[in-house]
Amino acid sequence: MTEFRADLLNGIALAYAGDAVYEVFVRDHLLTKGITKPGELQKNAVRFVSAKAQAYLIAEMEKDAFLTEEELRYFKRGRNAHSKTTAKNTDVITYRISTGFEAVFGFNHLTGENDRVAELATYCIKKISEQIL
Repeated sequence: MTEFRADLLNGIALAYAGDAVYEVFVRDHLLTKGITKPGELQKNAVRFVSAKAQAYLIAEMEKDAFLTEEELRYFKRGRNAHSKTTAKNTDVITYRISTGFEAVFGFNHLTGENDRVAELATYCIKKISEQIL
């Protein structure tokens, strides 16, 4: 049996995992804030998980030097990955940047860096919450 190695996954595969991981943190945040109606949950979740929000967040992380060099490499791997899917609600550039954002979460999650995933998610939720207020 071959040993699993997250560092060998392509950017799309990392983003696939990262999208789910980040969304769990966002959903937990919304529920703990008392938002429980399905329509309100969805409306509020989009503020955190949309491609536009994720592109904003990765720019903030870069500005704040919040990402490690390794995380920046995985961001670029995800951003530069070629996907057969197309962006539904945003332009291609923003979509690719958000794929890179998700790849960072996916890589950290798949390599067992759960404390770092939580740190990244907390940073992101705080940044978006500041924008909402």
